[in-house]
Amino acid sequence: MAEMVAGVLEVPVAVGARVEVGDTVVLLESMKMEIPVISEAAGTVVSVNVVPGDAVQEGDLLLSLTP
Repeated sequence: MAEMVAGVLEVPVAVGARVEVGDTVVLLESMKMEIPVISEAAGTVVSVNVVPGDAVQEGDLLLSLTP
């Protein structure tokens, strides 16, 4: 989930990708600072809800994983 209001710069994962704990799954930008969103769990990406250029609000679901 997004922790703050930000813009999406990059989504380096796609549906079906395997991610591990610590992988960057989305790169956000707020106030000219890049903020990586780090996976807190290992799993397979089942949905990506944002694309570069999107604006997100605090609490928005960025993507979903399945174990």
